[in-house]
Amino acid sequence: MQLTDRFNTGLKCAKTKTPGVLFNHQMALCTVATLQTATLGCVLMCVLSYLYLNGNVGGPEANPLPSQHTKRLLARNQLPSKTACTCSPGSAQLKDFLPPDSEELLKRRAKELQQHKARTESVLSTRLYAPSNSPLQYPIQGFKVRPMTPTFIPGLALHAEQRSNYTVSLEVSEGVLRTTIPAKGVQIKVTGNGESRLMVESSSLEALNELLADVSYTSTIYHILTGDLATFQFEDHEAVFPITIKQPQPPVLYDMGKDINSQVTITTKTFLRYPELNVLLKTIREFYKDIEIIIADDSIKPEKIPGPHIQHFIMPPAQGWFAGRNLAVSQVTTKYFLWVDDDFLFTKLTKIEELVKVMEAVPELDVLGGKVQGDQFYFSLIYEEGDEVEGGCMYRKSRRRYHSLPGYPKCSVVNGVVNFFLARTDAVQRVGFDPQLKRLAHSEFFMDGLGSLMVATCGHVSVSHQARLKHNDTKLYKAFRYPPRSDAKSKLQLHFFKNHLKCIKYG
Repeated sequence: MQLTDRFNTGLKCAKTKTPGVLFNHQMALCTVATLQTATLGCVLMCVLSYLYLNGNVGGPEANPLPSQHTKRLLARNQLPSKTACTCSPGSAQLKDFLPPDSEELLKRRAKELQQHKARTESVLSTRLYAPSNSPLQYPIQGFKVRPMTPTFIPGLALHAEQRSNYTVSLEVSEGVLRTTIPAKGVQIKVTGNGESRLMVESSSLEALNELLADVSYTSTIYHILTGDLATFQFEDHEAVFPITIKQPQPPVLYDMGKDINSQVTITTKTFLRYPELNVLLKTIREFYKDIEIIIADDSIKPEKIPGPHIQHFIMPPAQGWFAGRNLAVSQVTTKYFLWVDDDFLFTKLTKIEELVKVMEAVPELDVLGGKVQGDQFYFSLIYEEGDEVEGGCMYRKSRRRYHSLPGYPKCSVVNGVVNFFLARTDAVQRVGFDPQLKRLAHSEFFMDGLGSLMVATCGHVSVSHQARLKHNDTKLYKAFRYPPRSDAKSKLQLHFFKNHLKCIKYG
């Protein structure tokens, strides 16, 4: 399927072929996977032209053109197209690290970006304007329906001066509208009952409003999260309001139990550092005798780690830092996990309960960091989306916080923290750790989670760090601990494609 170069407003899209994209049957909507990943800056026109104006996705009749109603609304309410971001001095220009023949890679990158937009952007991102001095009453926010389930539209009414006749219309694109058919003798006319455009005429304003109170909306497609725009008209007055079509999701709850052992699991990753790992375990048991500990181990010659409440997972050798993190976190069954490095030391200041207390009091938080050896390392991330061709700009600002966490003056809201943090298990599992990043990786997890993970750091909980041991100077350990420059180059190439960046700067 080819993309159009323009769709009314001149939004440019790269030409590519994209099979298997989700679509809606009546109106060109960008599909949405989850609200937590939805962005407000929806380049909706490009996605619509991409999915619907050229070609057949899923069969020759699966892709009808957008309705005139849809085209009119989108052309009028579209968001401005994104402009290129400017890389600050010292930023790594990621194109410089691409292989010489990268034309096909650039095409695949453009294709993946369009599919990402199809999953994360929606008609619900369309900019809407409230009309001034309008006689129309309608829901401006919060009207949510289950897919293919009739739902009354709340608050529909007309407040107009006396006339001999009143005519209103309501039009949607992804569903049908129904209302009560008036009894014979009532001076009211209904046109389009059970269709996408409903018109009501009456000489009685009271009778018209009674009928509007019975108008229901039913989506005609099944989708777990998408939307529709309803247009409400009376004479020269027109209003548009959003309808969220969402499949209700059952909650996934964790039983916190009665003590820290049923609330938190300690997780770590080890590689060729058994002396340090054993010291860590010993200090953990001084303060938390029965807490569960999960160890992901990709050492070349694994050793046994004895002891109760320890899950030791042996991986293939040298799989890497993030692969081990993924394995460890995937086995957590408690609401929270505490991440620690294998060469940390627990002290009397390592009070996991204090971190849990903050997380429970502020349920919006996903990750809460502490101090390591007295150092409260944290950072913020500045991301500019940029345009569709070149990509965005990413900057990491060390020691930069946004503000104090309300109610906790020793804690601050940030975007990333040190390798000592308490995290909400389900939230981190959704983001995951990219196993392509084997050794040069930490900030990258928080980059992938930017916009979906709420992160903070606290200064009143800390862990200590072990002194460097001689065995860390062996040739074998150094070969993995200090990777070649090619690893850094590969990471920049990954950012270019996966995060659609044109430049990145660590500060």
